[in-house]
Amino acid sequence: MGLLTHSLGRTRVKICGLRTSADIDAAVAAGVDAVGFVFYPPSIRAVSPPVAAQLITRLPAGIDAVGLVVNATNTEFAAIKSLAPITLWQFHGDESPERCMELAAGMPWIKAARVGQDFAFGEFSLQYRQANAFLLDALVEGYGGGGVPFDWQGIPQTWVSENALRVVLSGGLNTHNVGEAIARLHPCAVDVSSGVEISRGVKDPVLMAEFVKAVRAADE
Repeated sequence: MGLLTHSLGRTRVKICGLRTSADIDAAVAAGVDAVGFVFYPPSIRAVSPPVAAQLITRLPAGIDAVGLVVNATNTEFAAIKSLAPITLWQFHGDESPERCMELAAGMPWIKAARVGQDFAFGEFSLQYRQANAFLLDALVEGYGGGGVPFDWQGIPQTWVSENALRVVLSGGLNTHNVGEAIARLHPCAVDVSSGVEISRGVKDPVLMAEFVKAVRAADE
């Protein structure tokens, strides 16, 4: 189990932006491999470290608690780390490779790429080669959670082949398009947030279950 554990023919699933006990319970019931906690106050999906700590106690062993941070200061990061038992870090801002490694301090970490036109995939993966995974998200105003897909066809096939075991695909995924995304790219994992919401920031247990089912159907 866990987001970055590779199993042949099984795409891992992360649901991000969970804020309530009901969210956590629904995600676990749906069969996710990881849940994401947003530690970025401007986001409508943000949670405080104490709330995240409480929510993480509801997670069974084997499900990753992913901490999403955006250009966090040392003080902010220390506050999260001291309270919330995060198992995997997601750096979603403009953090340098050195900054990511400094903050992660030996723990596994993901670097998010905001993919726009002419994004340099090779340069990005070389720069962040120490990352355990690359999360591909759409280039939108702000940082993530825009529900906007990017052009998957623009990802070089050679890059996909070389990095598939480290690719976490995000950006506008939902029940209707995740199957196509998996068939085209065969990523290690997929990550959804707004695609399983009934309104902005409000998760829907039915959509969460349907999303995981769609992923499993694509795997088969």
